[in-house]
Amino acid sequence: MEVILLEKIANLGNLGDKVNIKSGYGRNYLVPQGKAVAATAKKIAEFEARRAELEKTAAEKLNASQQMGNELSKLQIVITQKAGDEGRLFGSVGTHNIADAITAAGIAVRKQQIRLPNGAIRQIGDYPVDINLHSDVVVTLSIKVAAEA
Repeated sequence: MEVILLEKIANLGNLGDKVNIKSGYGRNYLVPQGKAVAATAKKIAEFEARRAELEKTAAEKLNASQQMGNELSKLQIVITQKAGDEGRLFGSVGTHNIADAITAAGIAVRKQQIRLPNGAIRQIGDYPVDINLHSDVVVTLSIKVAAEA
């Protein structure tokens, strides 16, 4: 299936690129999410007419993500959990807990944007966490996991 991308998609292409993808990926994800349209002659003409508008929108999203990244890099996040004597947590700290802590600090972040390089956190300590705000903006934030008093 050949589609025209309406925004930048990681590992696929940039705005306006015409790419060949598997039919299921296009039908079930890209087209319903509004990230791509089928590459027919009519759709190509419509896209070219709207290209400037789409590029302006993409630039605004990138600027907003960069500003949000600057605000995020200033945050100090501490998450407290119950832990045993050796520092092992009862349970774990996952993307949902981290997203809630960052949102409580004043910046709205979805759990889908958080990347834990080594999986869920199961020990107390400091951990680097990547937050994917945009395909071009990834912020590394240090999360401190502490034991409850």
